[in-house]
Amino acid sequence: MFPPEWEALSRTCGAFRRCREFQTPEALLRTLLLHIANGYSLRETVTIAREAGLASVSDTALSARFQRAETWLQTLCYQLFQETDLGLPSASQALQMRLVDGTVVKEPGPRGTQWCLHFSTQVPVLRFDCVTITATKGAGTGESLTHFPIASHECLIGDRAYSKAPGIAHAVRQGGVVIIRLNTRSLPLFHRTGPTCDLLSALSPLQTPGLPFEWPIALHLPDDSVLDARLCALRKDEAAIAAAHKRLRRSASRGGRTIQPNTFEFAKFILVVTTVPSTCLSTLQILEWYRVRWQIELVFKRLKSLAKLGALPMRNDDSARAWLYGKLFVALLVEKLLRHARTFFSRAAPPRHAAPTQ
Repeated sequence: MFPPEWEALSRTCGAFRRCREFQTPEALLRTLLLHIANGYSLRETVTIAREAGLASVSDTALSARFQRAETWLQTLCYQLFQETDLGLPSASQALQMRLVDGTVVKEPGPRGTQWCLHFSTQVPVLRFDCVTITATKGAGTGESLTHFPIASHECLIGDRAYSKAPGIAHAVRQGGVVIIRLNTRSLPLFHRTGPTCDLLSALSPLQTPGLPFEWPIALHLPDDSVLDARLCALRKDEAAIAAAHKRLRRSASRGGRTIQPNTFEFAKFILVVTTVPSTCLSTLQILEWYRVRWQIELVFKRLKSLAKLGALPMRNDDSARAWLYGKLFVALLVEKLLRHARTFFSRAAPPRHAAPTQ
């Protein structure tokens, strides 16, 4: 299941140069995966590796080795990601597409402090270009674009958690653009002439599933300025609508909440707010790029669930990036295993005790 030449890459990427503690790249990677995938602390990892005959190494030396494996792990992630064949839509040559996300992790120990890990990933190279750690409680701690440095040629793609005016304002001030899934409760939309948009009335004519549409809108930013933007919309098919309504009811039942009628209506559509000019990306291209983000979210979901197993290395940013690449590598391996399993079990197998033919 590993990419070809993965062992040779350990040497060309500098992970296995002058490696005294480990005899082979396989021993090194198995030891790293004890820490990454199984969630053992560095001290637990070196103990298990020694008992298993993989290596005799201190936890300090393993931490240093872990940091040197960053490029190796990133290359393995990129090669596995290429196998997913998402069919990336075309992008403007002037834009670097970045996916932003966040997850909660904890420090080592049964009472370790929880932290919020914010990270952005360049597509299609799948390179973590920013890893930021904040507290989980207090002002300025939620998922927001304000946690990321943004250059003038970058387009940040995020889910509903990033549908907030302060974060979008931060991206605009830095010269960037955004593609964000709309949260109707946290980001009010306005007509460019001033009044608030009646979104339900605007969406009501959209009855054909899969037909993209867009409107010019305005966003009121915290500094009282007005930002021109675009609202791109797509109606889901009936199966997707039923699944969305089922998730809403399950979530409301679990939290003891009452669902507003408007919520059921909005769930029938994919609603994306963007500040990308229409001359740069069309309505369909905007929605396709968000679809890519949604598909990669399946991998991110596994990354988030796997991240809860491990202990966040708080020593420096290099450790955090290498740790994230290792988690993503495991998540991509899980996706590959699932693809192979679906292919294998979809083939019709002959009966075990078939009667002989005449």
